[in-house]
Amino acid sequence: MALKRKSKEFKWHNKHLLGLRELSAEEITYILDTAKGFEQISTRSVKKAPPLRGKVVVNLFFEDSTRTRISFSLAANRLSADIIEFTKKDSSVSKGETLLDTAKNLEAMGIDIVVIRHSAGGAPRFLSRNINACVVNAGDGFNEHPTQGLLDVYTIRKIRGTLEGLKIAIVGDVAHSRVARSDMWAMTKLGAEVIFVGPPTLMPAEVGRLPVKVSYNLDEVIEKVDVVNMLRIQFERLGGNPFPSIREYSHYFGLTVERMNKAKSDILVMHPGPINRGLEIESEVADGKNSVILEQVTNGLAVRMAVLFLVNQAAAESR
Repeated sequence: MALKRKSKEFKWHNKHLLGLRELSAEEITYILDTAKGFEQISTRSVKKAPPLRGKVVVNLFFEDSTRTRISFSLAANRLSADIIEFTKKDSSVSKGETLLDTAKNLEAMGIDIVVIRHSAGGAPRFLSRNINACVVNAGDGFNEHPTQGLLDVYTIRKIRGTLEGLKIAIVGDVAHSRVARSDMWAMTKLGAEVIFVGPPTLMPAEVGRLPVKVSYNLDEVIEKVDVVNMLRIQFERLGGNPFPSIREYSHYFGLTVERMNKAKSDILVMHPGPINRGLEIESEVADGKNSVILEQVTNGLAVRMAVLFLVNQAAAESR
């Protein structure tokens, strides 16, 4: 299968994908260009390609997930890999087994790629230093969610052609969002201006050191931006009461039809899912003409296929 390359001279060499902070703009663009070559597989009558035939991919998920886990499973399946589904509740972790012991036992069975989601920031990096298999970060703590960041910029680039010069608002629970961090690194490296928007209680402590602008007023921002990405309020991670009530949060930071009437006519509305309808975003907006939420899901499959393909290729060439 012919894959589009941005540069003939550039060569992908990373057998792991741990985060976007450490990648260059050229590396991010290379992944996006590779993903474009995998788009058409999903439109075939036989939705299969052979690049990972004979390889074993394990989804090592220590946190609940629907979209990300299924997307990685389908991506691996489309590339003809064998897939092992691992969840914490069905494993020996519930009996006290450590992360490293779990990974070492799986590696002893001949796995090639570990896709890991873990509540501890740095867990994927720890694994990458202690096992020989490729490691792909599917979300770690409050750190990063690199494939979500990649699919978000892929979606924007596919529609707008480029991120250069775009203004992008990331709105909501930034403090607990690994998506916000991966988005920030990818978007700024590709030339966009990023604005974090939300109440002060939901901003990360280190926000002043990040390459973003900050606003506590969505009404002041919505008229100026080209893209708005509405983050999920992560009730399972909140400590205390970061805002007085759901109603008040929605009033000040929800993406309503009224607010959309103030926005640019071609603004792109995004959400990493799952959506709390009526809280972060009204249904009329989530399902409206400016919404690209379902396109994000579709594009996520091509992006994850590209990531699995590239890490496996790098591992094969390093042997």
